[in-house]
Amino acid sequence: MIKTIEIFPSERQKLFDQLSDKLETAYNLSRKVVSFQANKHEPIYRWFKYKEGFSSALVKYFLAEYSTKPGKILDPFAGIGTTLFAAQELGWQSYGVELLPVGTFVMQTRQALNEIDIDKLRAITKKLWSDLSELKNNINHINHISITKDAFPNETEEYLNKYLTYCSNIKDKHIATILKFAAFTVLEEISYTRKDGQYLRWDYRSKRDLSGKPFDKGKILTFVEALKIKLNQIIQDIFPNQTASLFEQFENSSIEKKPVKIIEGSCLEELPKLDSDFFDFIITSPPYCNRYDYTRTYALELIFLGYDNDQVRNLRQSMLSCTVENKEKIESLRQFYASIGQGEVFEKVINVYNDSEAMREVNEILDELKKLKKLNNSNIARMVKNYFLELCFVIYEMARITKSNGYCVMVNDNVRYGGEEIPVDLILSGPRKTHYITFFNSANFWDQSQFGA
Repeated sequence: MIKTIEIFPSERQKLFDQLSDKLETAYNLSRKVVSFQANKHEPIYRWFKYKEGFSSALVKYFLAEYSTKPGKILDPFAGIGTTLFAAQELGWQSYGVELLPVGTFVMQTRQALNEIDIDKLRAITKKLWSDLSELKNNINHINHISITKDAFPNETEEYLNKYLTYCSNIKDKHIATILKFAAFTVLEEISYTRKDGQYLRWDYRSKRDLSGKPFDKGKILTFVEALKIKLNQIIQDIFPNQTASLFEQFENSSIEKKPVKIIEGSCLEELPKLDSDFFDFIITSPPYCNRYDYTRTYALELIFLGYDNDQVRNLRQSMLSCTVENKEKIESLRQFYASIGQGEVFEKVINVYNDSEAMREVNEILDELKKLKKLNNSNIARMVKNYFLELCFVIYEMARITKSNGYCVMVNDNVRYGGEEIPVDLILSGPRKTHYITFFNSANFWDQSQFGA
C-alpha cells in the first residue's frame, strides 16, 4: 500500500502565487540605475558617495513614465535627497522626511547653492591655504566617540580641526556650509576607515588593536590632497561657462524650480502629521532589512557634525528597525498615535500586520531558528518582526497622504536568514492589489487608485 503525503505550499509561496500575474521584469532598468552607481559621474550628485541611495535617473524614469505633468512628490526616507532634487529639475514640488543628520546636511548644502555669491566663493577658495596656515589660536576640535577614535592620521586631524575652525568664522553662512561640506565628503578618503555594510573597516596602519586578516585600504589621501580635489570638483560643477555644468543647465532651463521642503525627523512620527490626499507621487527606499547600521557606517560624518555618544545611540534607536540593536517601538507608537487622537488607526495597522499569514510564518520560523541557535545573532528575529511592523505603519500613512490617482515606487531588496528567504517585496505589498516592477534590487510599484490601505 502506497501512503500519500500531502505537501502544502508555504504562506510565502501562496503570496507569490497570488501576486504572480502582477510581476514584471523591467529589462531596461539595471542594478546601476537602482543603486547609487549611476550617480557617481553626475554633476552635484557625485559630490558625496551615499551608497544606500538610488540614482537620479531612476527617479526621472518613473516620473516621465507615469506622470503627465509635475505635481507634489514625497520621499519619506529622503537620504541625501536624490528624489527631491531630481524631481525639482523636472518642475515638481518636492518634500522629504529624513532622520539621519548626514542626509539633512547634504540636502541643506544643495539648497545653499541657490544662495551663494559665486565670486566670493572663488575668492575665498583662492586664499584658503594661506588663511589656514595663519590660524593658530582658539582651534575647535572634533570630539570622537568610541567607534571613531584614532580614525585619522595626526597631521590630517590637525588640518581638519583648523579647517572646521576657519569655516565657523566665515560670515557668509552659505559659503561656510559649502566649504564645510567639502571636508565632510572626504572623511573616508583621509581616514584609516572604509564603510563596509554593518560597520567601519579599519586599515592595518591605524592605532587600533586589530585581529584577523590585515586590511589595506590603499592610499590614504592627505587632507590637503583630498580637499583640493573636492573643491575643484565642486567649482567645476557649479560655476557657469563650464562644459556640461549642471548649474548652467539649470540656469538655461525654462522649467521653474520650486523650493525643496525638508522635514527633519522620523517618518513614523512625521507622516501622520501630513494632510491626506496631498501627494501625486512617492518615490522612496527605506533601509533594507539587512542589519546595516547607518549610525556606524556614517560615524565619522556624525562626529564631524558634532554628535556625541549619547546622541548617536539615541539616533540609532529612533531609526527604522533594521539592526539587531534596535529595540521595539510598539509602545512608543501606541502612545504617539493616542497623543494625536488616532488610536483607532494604530489598532487598524496592528490588525493588518497580524492578519498577514506570510509575516506570521516568517516570524514563527525565525523564532524556531533562534531556539535552535541557527541564527548568527539572536536578535535577528526581533529585528525582522519590528522592521515589517514599523513599515506597516509607514505604508498605511503613505497610502493615506497619496491622492487616489497617485503613484508610489518603493525600492527594496529581499534577505535571507538561517537559510530562509524573506520576500520583503511581496510582504510589504501583499495582499493589496499591486503592480510590481522588479529588477536586481526589488522595486515595488503601486498605483494608489488600486491601493487598499
